[in-house]
Amino acid sequence: MKILLLAERPSVPFDSVLARIADALGESHIAVENAAGTIVVGALCATACALVGCFLLLRRMSLLGDALSHSVLAGVAGVYLINGSIDPIPMFLGALTAGIITAVATQFIHRTGSVPEDSSIGIVFTSLFAFGVVVVSQAKGVHLDLDCVLFGDLAFAGMNFRPVGGWLIPEAVFTLVPTLVMTVAFLALCWKELKLTSFDPTHAATMGFSVPLIHYLMTTAVAMVTVSAMEVVGLLVVALLTVPACIARMLTDRMGRMLWIAVLSGLSCTTLGYFLALRWNSSAAGLSAVVAGVELFVAVLVAPRYGLLGRVRRSLRLRIRIAAEDVLAGLFRRMERAGSVVSESVAECRSLAGGGLAAHIAVRWLGQRGLLLTSNGMAQLSDKGQRYAQGLVRSHRLWESWLDQNFALPPDHLHDPAEAMEHFIGPEVQRQLEDDLDRPSSDPHGREIPGAPDVRASETNRP
Repeated sequence: MKILLLAERPSVPFDSVLARIADALGESHIAVENAAGTIVVGALCATACALVGCFLLLRRMSLLGDALSHSVLAGVAGVYLINGSIDPIPMFLGALTAGIITAVATQFIHRTGSVPEDSSIGIVFTSLFAFGVVVVSQAKGVHLDLDCVLFGDLAFAGMNFRPVGGWLIPEAVFTLVPTLVMTVAFLALCWKELKLTSFDPTHAATMGFSVPLIHYLMTTAVAMVTVSAMEVVGLLVVALLTVPACIARMLTDRMGRMLWIAVLSGLSCTTLGYFLALRWNSSAAGLSAVVAGVELFVAVLVAPRYGLLGRVRRSLRLRIRIAAEDVLAGLFRRMERAGSVVSESVAECRSLAGGGLAAHIAVRWLGQRGLLLTSNGMAQLSDKGQRYAQGLVRSHRLWESWLDQNFALPPDHLHDPAEAMEHFIGPEVQRQLEDDLDRPSSDPHGREIPGAPDVRASETNRP
């Protein structure tokens, strides 16, 4: 760490802005300066990890980040074994080489030995990690700081400066910025190839793309990012590689949007983790991983499509829609028997929907959408409701006819499956069934199959 006298201390970038922030917060200029440096370093680390982490997740290779973070020790130990030096640059190159060897060896064992990919990852990284432990344990005069290896030094990254051009730049920036630039350049140049090989490697191979080459380039980029980030967050780099990508995957199905969400999630993890570490005097990298876990838990709950609450909401909407359609179909059948529009009590409509809270909501929804006309406790189908119900009954009887023709089920076994399917058969499937059945006029019970309604309620009218 560079120790400079205050009188000799150069300015940091945006020094005047940091000075105004320090005055507004009532903190010392040096404290705000260090905090800004740490936030920048954490942001660079999180961004690089999030970008490659998304592709690791899509390729089902998230465990590779864990393997790379452990195999780094073998590279460091190997450099020391060769030249007895602990200079930073040879150590970094040794760690990067170990990471690349891990990625290549993993795929070699997986492809040539027919070993499952997760097993090959476990074999390689445990072997290299064990090699590093043995070398370090035999080395004389070398102390391995386990806290640094496990947790990194994110809290002190903003204090370790290097004077450049009259400015103080955090030391980690000189590793992370080139790594981030190369990562972004690689993703930009190979964007199409990466997407294709991640989602459908077989199709990519048939189109002439070299799937193994793209894979090795990707794993090399992951190795470079992992080694660079470990200096800041230690082995907890695995959290930054996997969790933001998982959060983004739960929130979107679009690749570009997934990268942006993962980056924003990673930035929030390292920034909040640092401030919580200041407050509680704890590990900044560890709390960054904790924040990531909390964010993932929130995403599991509230993600619109894949989250728990989203699934519950869709399940409730489906239940209410089915209950509402049961009311419409039931009233339509009674109208068929009567030969004219019939009125039933609201309570009877609720019983057609199965009763309970869902039935109450379904009847109310039908009234709000103009499918059911209610007055003085009585209800009847509107013209719009009749058309909707006609489509439901048509689906029911076409499905009964199709089951009777293709499975020869007894007549008393046709109603229940058709009642379940009528809620999911739209006009297009109706036409296919009608063509397959040679346009029948009645169902197996002898009841007339209604014609296609002129207009059936659209999806936007559904609850």
